[in-house]
Amino acid sequence: MPCLLQNGSLFLGFDSSTQSLKATVLDANLSIVDSETVHFDSQLSHYKTQDGVYRDPSGNGRIVSPTLMWVEALDIVLEKLRSKVDFGKVVAISGSGQQHGSVYWRKGSLATLAALDPSKSLVAQLGDAFSTTESPIWMDNSTTSQCREIEKAVGGALELSKLTGSRAHERYTGPQIRKLFETRREIYHDTERISLVSSFMASLFIGAYASIDETDAAGMNLMDIRLRVWSKIALESTAPGLEEKLGKLAPAHAVAGLISPYFVRRQWSGDNPNSLAGLTLNTPGDLAISLGTSDTVFGITTELNPGLEGHVFPNPVDPACYMVMLVYKNGSLTREDVRNQYAGRSWEVFNKSLEITPSLNDGKLGFYYKEHEILPPMPVGFYRYVIDSFSSNSSEEMKEHEVEEFDAPSEVRALIEGQFLSMRAHAERFGMPSPPKRIIATGGASSNASILSAVAAIFGCPVYTVQRPDSASLGAALRAAHGWLCNKEGGFVPISRLYSDKLDKTSLKAMLAEPAGHKELLSRYTLLMKKRIQIEKNLVERYGRMKD
Repeated sequence: MPCLLQNGSLFLGFDSSTQSLKATVLDANLSIVDSETVHFDSQLSHYKTQDGVYRDPSGNGRIVSPTLMWVEALDIVLEKLRSKVDFGKVVAISGSGQQHGSVYWRKGSLATLAALDPSKSLVAQLGDAFSTTESPIWMDNSTTSQCREIEKAVGGALELSKLTGSRAHERYTGPQIRKLFETRREIYHDTERISLVSSFMASLFIGAYASIDETDAAGMNLMDIRLRVWSKIALESTAPGLEEKLGKLAPAHAVAGLISPYFVRRQWSGDNPNSLAGLTLNTPGDLAISLGTSDTVFGITTELNPGLEGHVFPNPVDPACYMVMLVYKNGSLTREDVRNQYAGRSWEVFNKSLEITPSLNDGKLGFYYKEHEILPPMPVGFYRYVIDSFSSNSSEEMKEHEVEEFDAPSEVRALIEGQFLSMRAHAERFGMPSPPKRIIATGGASSNASILSAVAAIFGCPVYTVQRPDSASLGAALRAAHGWLCNKEGGFVPISRLYSDKLDKTSLKAMLAEPAGHKELLSRYTLLMKKRIQIEKNLVERYGRMKD
């Protein structure tokens, strides 16, 4: 098959995540030429973030990031790349931004963007460009009342899910905008454009306001997911004059614009959609699990079946399909917390704990919420149970009692098994395949063979992992190449055409990590999963009564 991409050309992808900004450069053969990372806490310590964010000390759930930190990180990562990459060969740039983060441009900022001086840094020129200097991000859960208001205005949570792909969620941009309008109205009125992190970063490159792409827009509770236009009723339920502040939508494969000196030609999207591209996930029946600051499960479907848990997005690399996703706020930071408490701050001890404890953990189940959890909706807290009748063949016959703490190795296994039992249960309830044909794992923890072994046993399928854990920036670079190709061909081209003959030769290759567990073990995990969901339901009801 002839090379579809221009020989000698380079494609640059960025991932603006919670804790860092990563960049990946691919050549025309889709091989990695270079990559760089800027870690916010250590390399931009003057912003005084913790894990890349500010947490409101009052405990009200407000979690934001300083917008200028992201701008300065881009300055730094470009400078790092400059000495290694011939920017003159870069023909397309794309990026992923942490989903649901929002940026608020002050009136007059469009003129500022259009007149950026190449002799000065971005951060030096954009200090006054934002009507609020702090961006709400996906971890924020301070908009519960706004979520309920929006749901009520459109006819209920299920109606909103049918309309936009998800019920109202605290981290979603619509409720965040409504909160800004209700509590800081002067800032809302001083805002000229509202960007997502993805379109914000693209705007820096094109010197103008980039459109929000349809896939990332589905994480806002504002877009009609069937028609892929802003929903009038959702907009009106959120804030007045909102459509003008959001601008137009664009397909995920569309060109955002042309720019010098940053030579961008690609639309940016959210980090999870770009991970889907980076993992070459294009077959219904496959699942991907991303193990990062947040944990996510996503797959592909041809059916649109919104529900009250999980999310539906347009597929960023195939407009005929949808991407379905589950999100867990308690990911790597919670794993690190348990490691610090019960494994002497050592991953080696953590992994050894998984190896010496038995599968199923002798019926010990743990629920670990260092952050206010999304799925299920639970407050901060650790909850532990022991199944008294673990030999039963029915989850209904299994009885449990709550305990204060397990032995240290069992805490580690309870954390890992609990997370993946929850993922499997909610994925099946959301209509994802059971068992999957395969799972592709990405994110920092995907390099941990002990964790992947547990995934394979619980889901009952082979687990693969890519050669690089930062699939979002890799996917962004791949989507830069895809956008260049679509632009060249004058319309949409299936992304699979790019790598159909390259998977065994490039950074996109998936490597077999662990075989599936035995059928008898899978059957026992199925029972334990059902029991966990029963306990989870009771915990959610208990929490609900406490709130009332």
